[in-house]
Amino acid sequence: MSETRRDFLKLGAGAAAVAAATVSGPAVAAPPGSADQPRLLSFRRDQGAPRVGALTASGRICDVGAAAKKAGRTLTFDPNSMVSLIAAGPRALDEVRALLAKGDADTLALADVRLTAPLPSPTRNVYAVGWNYLEHFEEGAALRGPGGAELPEHPVFFTKAVGTVNGPFDPIPYDPSVSTLIDWEGELAIVIGKRGRNIPEASAMDYVFGFTVINDTTARDIQQKKHGGQWFKGKSLDGHGPMGPWIVPAAAIDYDNLHLMTRVNGVVKQDANTKAMYFKVPRIVSELSLGMEIQPGDVIATGTPPGIGYARKPPEFLKPGDVMETEIVGIGTLRNEIKAWV
Repeated sequence: MSETRRDFLKLGAGAAAVAAATVSGPAVAAPPGSADQPRLLSFRRDQGAPRVGALTASGRICDVGAAAKKAGRTLTFDPNSMVSLIAAGPRALDEVRALLAKGDADTLALADVRLTAPLPSPTRNVYAVGWNYLEHFEEGAALRGPGGAELPEHPVFFTKAVGTVNGPFDPIPYDPSVSTLIDWEGELAIVIGKRGRNIPEASAMDYVFGFTVINDTTARDIQQKKHGGQWFKGKSLDGHGPMGPWIVPAAAIDYDNLHLMTRVNGVVKQDANTKAMYFKVPRIVSELSLGMEIQPGDVIATGTPPGIGYARKPPEFLKPGDVMETEIVGIGTLRNEIKAWV
């Protein structure tokens, strides 16, 4: 990613802190953080490097590294790396729980930090699943043309480039010289907790660390009309993958019964439940792992429900000034403004 574009993605840092305080407030109230099942996040102070934090019951941030240092405790993971925490396994979560149990002393207000994506610098591309809600598959059938109406027997996998990953309250770049048909795709994202290959479906949840929210923001003109119909480029523009606000541990959530909504300028565009997913989370994890190792910190976007802009009549697309909110009840809400990049 160019330095200029990186700078653009940092433009909203100050505003993002305010957005975190105002927009994520309701998400903090329900669900709250807890010592038993901590909500894990990454954040920056000023221009510093990302740090690992955990949400307290009152909606404040425990700086895990600073809290451990003050308590004289040695962590089994790097407190500047969410991937390190995930790879350290259950013991790392126990260490975070112990720090949260100390209460709100020396914690930070959301308004005083900038939340990044929970995994601000993934080590690998974001995996994603296409056509995983029946109504979404059907709404796109006419757009796919002849032969596009047959349901897949296996999950349809693709990836989004690492540079797509964006913060939960950061601006999404809009460059009309590249694309003018930017669309929304709110999704539940799986965060992988340990290495595995050829994982049986019955054991797949043993490899899931937790869940977060992602929007598979897509340039439809690129996806549909360029590059031989391959999805990668249209799904991989810089900043077109806001994620967060935090990771909820798998044990803390009923992933098969979550209410998902996408709003544009306050208007609901997508409204669905993950129980309508065609391929469930264990099947997705199992099939992705066939002949290909999954690793701690891997992210898998599980597919979007109906209501995308491209399939509306007439079609609707995001434009500069629009505010896209992606919410999963029980996890949290992303709030991203579309901003022109020049």
